[in-house]
Amino acid sequence: MSDQIKHECGIAMLRLRKPLQYYIDKYGSPMYAPNRLYVLMQKQINRGQDGAGLANIKIGTSPGTRYISRYRSVEPQAVNDIFSKISKKYKKARKIGGDVLGMDAEYLKNNIAFSGEVWLGHLRYGTHGENSIETCHPFLRQNNWRSRNLVMAGNFNMTNVEKLFSKLVELGQHPKEKTDTVTVMEKIGHFLDEENQRIFDKYKGEYTNEEITEVIERELDVARILRRSCRDFDGGYAMAGMIGNGSSFVVRDPSGIRPAYYYADDEIVVIASEKPAIKSAFNIDYNQIKEISPGAALVVNRDGSFAEHQIMTPRAKTSCSFERIYFSRGTDPDIYRERKNLGKLLIPQILEAIDFDLKNTVFSYIPNTAETAFLGMIEGLEDYLSAKRREVLLEGKPHLGDIEDLLHFRPRVEKLVSKDVKLRTFITNDNDRDEMVANVYDTTYGVIRSGVDTIVVIDDSIVRGTTLEKSILTTLDRLQPKRIIVVSSAPQIRYPDCYGIDMSKMKEFIAFRATLELLHETGQTDVLDKVYDQCIDHPHSKENFVKAIYASFTDQQISDKVAEIITSPQINAEVRVIYQTVKNLNKACPDHIGDWYFTGNYPTDGGMHVVNRSFANFREGKIVRAY
Repeated sequence: MSDQIKHECGIAMLRLRKPLQYYIDKYGSPMYAPNRLYVLMQKQINRGQDGAGLANIKIGTSPGTRYISRYRSVEPQAVNDIFSKISKKYKKARKIGGDVLGMDAEYLKNNIAFSGEVWLGHLRYGTHGENSIETCHPFLRQNNWRSRNLVMAGNFNMTNVEKLFSKLVELGQHPKEKTDTVTVMEKIGHFLDEENQRIFDKYKGEYTNEEITEVIERELDVARILRRSCRDFDGGYAMAGMIGNGSSFVVRDPSGIRPAYYYADDEIVVIASEKPAIKSAFNIDYNQIKEISPGAALVVNRDGSFAEHQIMTPRAKTSCSFERIYFSRGTDPDIYRERKNLGKLLIPQILEAIDFDLKNTVFSYIPNTAETAFLGMIEGLEDYLSAKRREVLLEGKPHLGDIEDLLHFRPRVEKLVSKDVKLRTFITNDNDRDEMVANVYDTTYGVIRSGVDTIVVIDDSIVRGTTLEKSILTTLDRLQPKRIIVVSSAPQIRYPDCYGIDMSKMKEFIAFRATLELLHETGQTDVLDKVYDQCIDHPHSKENFVKAIYASFTDQQISDKVAEIITSPQINAEVRVIYQTVKNLNKACPDHIGDWYFTGNYPTDGGMHVVNRSFANFREGKIVRAY
């Protein structure tokens, strides 16, 4: 994506199912768990570079022994920062205790932090608010009773924080913050407390308090806690938690918006936001990795047994397609195939835009995430040429031109744009800064014929269009092409996200800006007033009123206006913009049809509330989060 968009977040959970000494003896190191978790987190670094956190719980420690450890970091290399500190602890243990004690599980658990069986890591992309240690997951809800301690981290946004906050107040709580992270943790924590009390009341008088504590830790029903606490949540989420007794869980939203995968064998249970991370850390086949079902929770009990429980009634699965297009790691074979298909499916639109003149067209991509769609686009062109050859040679269809040219012709492919990472746009003066921005990207000279060739450059999505307008088009125009055709492998982004991606302000979307200009040009601005009135009069409606803004125009009309907006007067080449169709997006990603960014069809009621509030904020000039 040429425009930088942030996304939250990534989770990595690891549970050792055997005693720590087993891993020391088998793998020759007490750091089996942290080493594997390090790989899990590094392989998901694409999901969060603002900060990282890690927590660990030891199972079965004696009273007075610290059993929860946590590190968080907002350093530039946050994951490395955390694990280097953990590594130093193990090195210190060997220095003090020698090789014998440094490889003794009992000694380590009694003396060294981060030597427990349950691990939870988090990678943060901050879509809103400040970036500080305090905003990094995991979060702790502490208590002197071990089974009431809760550690949580997640990849989520809630659309109904106000409602959840009110629920806590009704329960008699006094929440310290009105944020989705704190609110969610406190709600789960409340029912964790109630579950503890339920078991205590059940056995009161039958056992001593010390004995009841052990019974509570053994009988804690995590699935019951989650069923009671998650029923009011509205949003997209994969929430991970650890309880002080050693139980752990990951619960996924009923629409399956945010991803969560797991793998288990007799040694470990591992959960992550992305499959490639699990494969890399444990060298297993992809078909061994399972997806947590929408509305379900994978619960790992204190004894290491695990099961998937249906916590909420699942809805139609609408996992986020935008996550597949851009944010997820492209080494996942399914995602790789989907992105290639997105490129292939654009071929009819591209051929029409270049008037089928392949000889005078050069194909490229905007680094780097669009490369896979680019490969698919080139495969699609090769398929088109193969079909043409078949028509001429096997079906006897007439052909204008030399047969030898037809047989040997290949699409012209070049890497035209690369980013010069050495340049920094530190100048604040607008005019000077624009000049600097235009030089952030470099280009390959000598491959474009001046005034003859058309450049087709593919991007995985066009959200704001700022980088295209300020830098990429200027860079490409220096090659003096006849035409520049910018192709987006994603459809037009028209509506805000409220489930975890940093796209909550409508005025930033270039498709929205283009539609506003069309409304002004065609004298239909009264639509804006009508939609605003509906948004204000019906704040809790389950209808997306904002759809009416786009209703008068075709996709092509909006695309043409986008091309006008991003083309500065200094650009000499003709500029066109092509967007993927929603139909082809769903065809390329058939199992991930969460397309609300493009269609406005939100999977939850909260999504409808957010889009209407977002538009009202725009009309009122408020630059704030709509949820």
